Amino acid sequence: MVDSARSDLLAQVRDYHDAQSPGPAPFIPGQTPILSSGAVLDADDREALVAAALDLRIASGTIATKFESAFARKLKRRKAVLTNSGSSANLLALSTLTSPTLGDEQLKPGDEVVTVAAGFPTTVNPILQNGMIPVFVDIELGTYNTTAERVEAAISPRTRAIMIAHTLGNPFPVGEVAEIAKRHDLHLIEDNCDAVGSTYNGQLTGTFGRFSTVSFYPAHHLTMGEGGMLLSSDIKLAKLAKSFRDWGRDCWCEPGEDDRCLKRFDLHLGTLPEAYDHKYVFSEVGYNLKSTDIHAALGLSQLAKLPDFIDARKRNWRQLREGLDGLPGLILPEATPGSDPSWFGFIITVKPDAGFAVPEVVDYLEARNIRTRRLFAGNLTRHPAYIGKPQRIAGPLTNSDIVTERTFWIGVYPGITTEMIEYVIGTLKEFVATH
Repeated sequence: MVDSARSDLLAQVRDYHDAQSPGPAPFIPGQTPILSSGAVLDADDREALVAAALDLRIASGTIATKFESAFARKLKRRKAVLTNSGSSANLLALSTLTSPTLGDEQLKPGDEVVTVAAGFPTTVNPILQNGMIPVFVDIELGTYNTTAERVEAAISPRTRAIMIAHTLGNPFPVGEVAEIAKRHDLHLIEDNCDAVGSTYNGQLTGTFGRFSTVSFYPAHHLTMGEGGMLLSSDIKLAKLAKSFRDWGRDCWCEPGEDDRCLKRFDLHLGTLPEAYDHKYVFSEVGYNLKSTDIHAALGLSQLAKLPDFIDARKRNWRQLREGLDGLPGLILPEATPGSDPSWFGFIITVKPDAGFAVPEVVDYLEARNIRTRRLFAGNLTRHPAYIGKPQRIAGPLTNSDIVTERTFWIGVYPGITTEMIEYVIGTLKEFVATH
């Protein structure tokens, strides 16, 4: 009876979805918004969310574990740790490396971490939040990533780690940077939040570092609404990360599970009394960064669509790149040599002699319902949050400043159609011709 009622309800959910989403509305140039990013959701996604809700999967449990395993396999990592956001995944990655159990590999306050000045705060904030010193390096125009040469030149005797994002899906030269990290005995963390499915020299990004991170915010390749993932092929580090995520507790039982080790009341740790409940023993100074089964259910449903999402992003980017090629006044994006990006956006820099400035072209696009975004924070060192904070700047940040003044990006996400892309191309050509 219950199973039948559940099946009937889920069938009604799909009928409801079809009624609410009968198909894409006709594109009306200048009126239909062309978003910079967004989630693409279908009947499977709606059903997955409702099914989890019907089962009252209100905490992290079996669906979250299943999603972790499936996502780890997809990204060719041995372990994945689900979090409540990509930002939390970054915090978890760096914090895990502060564990005293790592011995000489432990990161400590005052250690330096090489990172990029032009990006999003959540790649840098964990460095400061753990009492470490960000070492900022510049980027290249065109790829909007740093270079291996800049990274190596920034290393000092105090440098212990490298933490860099793949910009808008375009890989930084991660193979060379990984070699630098190995040669200097440094931890490498890849912020892969914008680049799920990108490859560098045929290898997936997110598989070069000790840790990599992913975001499932609606703007990203897959969505859970809110959520993120930390990935690693180092079993010891993954187990540590799970402890840091789950309050820092020593016990590895899943929620609702007791005594998997058969020693729940037999361990003697710290200065706790004999037979103290292992479920309440804490070996790290951690957080609660868990997600829920309801979020994970959406993530699992979205994961099945990842190949199509990646293809659409690449197709839209390619159409923009070919349609805008040769347009005067603009620097168009280039894939990092050796890479095949799973693009997050299409980035454009206005040349200094263009005859127009970023606010003019952005206003022109926005007035025609073509949404734009800046390259996140631009040069982070110029923001109030970072002025006066511990930091070291390795070399001039010339291109980071150029990005702050003259760079923006437009969308390529799967909800954008070929017709929309043609309108964007035509609008940009019209703007340049009249300015």
